[in-house]
Amino acid sequence: MTGFSLLVKEARDANGGAAVRKLVDVQFEQSGGWAKKQTGDVDWIKCKTINGTRVCVGVEVQFSARSDLIVIDLIHLRKALVRGLIDVGILVVPSDKLGIFLTDRGPKMADAKRHVVEAKVEDLPLILMAVEHDGPGPALAKQFKRTVAKRIKQPNRKDQNSN
Repeated sequence: MTGFSLLVKEARDANGGAAVRKLVDVQFEQSGGWAKKQTGDVDWIKCKTINGTRVCVGVEVQFSARSDLIVIDLIHLRKALVRGLIDVGILVVPSDKLGIFLTDRGPKMADAKRHVVEAKVEDLPLILMAVEHDGPGPALAKQFKRTVAKRIKQPNRKDQNSN
């Protein structure tokens, strides 16, 4: 999580969270040993055996969804802990400062802390990790929803009929 430079446009809602997520995922891919899971499970899992003891860490990365979806990530981590698939869960979110510069309604550390309490998972072996940006840079691309893309491509019927 420290092997890359994260530069963002330092303006409210100027950067896409999905672009940051891709940068974070690349760090897991390049560091080796991490298994990427698909939707509905813990994002990344890595196990290591030290002196005969196996320890597994599960990581959920949340940058590009609405902040209330953090609860789903906490559920994934809790299920993996209960099933014995991981020993420690880590939730990675933008810092409160970085979160201001990402798409609105995205998660921040303050949201993660609130959801840990609301989901009643304070007693689990969970670590909250905030990612901070390294400084100012160009805006990171925003990802448009399909419905927005369709509206841009297809003119409104009302507009067509009025010609």
